[in-house]
Amino acid sequence: MTVERRISFESDGVEVAAALAAGSVEPHVVYEGKDSVCWAEGEFAVVSVRGSGATLIEDGKRTDFPLRQPQAALAEVLGAIAMPEWRAYGWISFEWSHLLHGGVPSESGGPLVYLAVPRREIRFVDGAATLRAANESELDDLDARLSRAVAASGTTTAPDLVMIDEREDLSGYREAVAQAVSEIRAGSLDKVILSRVVPVEEDLDFPATYVAGRKGNAPARSFLLRLGGWEAAGFSPEIVAAVGAEGAVRTQPLAGTRAFDGDSVLDVARREELYRDAKEVFEHAISVRLAAMEMAGVCAPGTVHVADFMSVKERGSVQHLASDVAGTLMGDRTAWDALGALFPAVTASGIPKASACEAIGRIEPSGRGLYSGAVLTIDSAGELDAALVLRSVFRRDGRTWLRAGAGIVADSTPNREFEETVEKLRSVSRFLVPSAPALTAAAAR
Repeated sequence: MTVERRISFESDGVEVAAALAAGSVEPHVVYEGKDSVCWAEGEFAVVSVRGSGATLIEDGKRTDFPLRQPQAALAEVLGAIAMPEWRAYGWISFEWSHLLHGGVPSESGGPLVYLAVPRREIRFVDGAATLRAANESELDDLDARLSRAVAASGTTTAPDLVMIDEREDLSGYREAVAQAVSEIRAGSLDKVILSRVVPVEEDLDFPATYVAGRKGNAPARSFLLRLGGWEAAGFSPEIVAAVGAEGAVRTQPLAGTRAFDGDSVLDVARREELYRDAKEVFEHAISVRLAAMEMAGVCAPGTVHVADFMSVKERGSVQHLASDVAGTLMGDRTAWDALGALFPAVTASGIPKASACEAIGRIEPSGRGLYSGAVLTIDSAGELDAALVLRSVFRRDGRTWLRAGAGIVADSTPNREFEETVEKLRSVSRFLVPSAPALTAAAAR
């Protein structure tokens, strides 16, 4: 049984949701969608996928499912949730691509997909907060927590920040780019996105970092989570896929990058340079072409179209060439079919995808995990919203790090692609807030 309560709400949803997360001792997710901010806590039901199969744990009961086909398996497991109306939050790692494109994922790396139907949830939208919990007593507790979070949000002073060296190259990134260019010119693939890791040695306050970073970015989506073994705060520049209840599908490929630092003269000059740069325009055009082809495989004939082609989107410390591809799902296809067709995002993998994913696994020194995967929400009506996991900070197994990549094509140069990763890292590295052990997280509880 789930009950809900709707109350008026005029505060900043991002700050209040972050305050709720800061006071939580349970798994939780904050997800900022197109028109809403959601905070979800606890795990009533959990869906996880590994290479060997899928699992549903609902209110303590475990059911295993075979993994005959990745998208169909996820639809089947979620369809087995007993709750009649639900919304799940979670993540998909980049390594789910191995299941989709013929690779073999490692069983030692943990789940490839992790989704949770929360025990309690608050959605901030249109000047109201909708609270959901198991019963009226829990709603009363949630209402009180919300009031305390509202009081706690927006009261902190500008924090001291953790400084890192975005130019520290521990993995030989330029050499990796040169290797990829050589393989592309030899004809093995057209484009591949290679990334590099920058470690963060200090302990971070993830909710505070999320709030600071959100103020300094203009993302398509944002998220803050502690779920399934991962902690992350991110400012996603694009969606992998959004699917409406009536089957409308969208994806937003961004490819082609220049710095954006607030200098109006220089930023305009860089924007004009983007449109003149044959390498950047080519990289973008082939990405849009592949996204449209992928959508055509799951959408009704004649419905796939480019709603917006090669405009410029400003995303924190960078600006991108951006397009919007839309269509309508075939009647027998689900949101998972759409996401499976588009995953991993072409702007974070390459062309052809199978060859690009193989090259990434071979050239990059470590698995990606959440980086270039997706953080998403999906509900029982079939609506899905999946944010591409870029411009993020991660914590797992006692380590904290940033990661950024660049799209490599035949005309790429190692120094320019390295500089692009520096520009992208600054979307996050300028906002890293250290943890303060003397401060209690109880303000939002």
